[in-house]
Amino acid sequence: MTTANLKVQGMSCNHCVNSVEGAVQKLGATGKVNLSAGSVAVEYDESKVTLDNIKAAIEDQGYDVVG
Repeated sequence: MTTANLKVQGMSCNHCVNSVEGAVQKLGATGKVNLSAGSVAVEYDESKVTLDNIKAAIEDQGYDVVG
């Protein structure tokens, strides 16, 4: 398993947490949002999903992945 910590702008509430974590989970990865840090810690299997796929899924929810 591979881990990454993504900076995400635009998250401010529990709805944001659920949206982002749900989008990541649909890809077969896990994500844990830290609202105060504006980040998402993701763990994923590189043979099944790419980091770019995860970033795109988060951005499809209306948030900006930066860095």
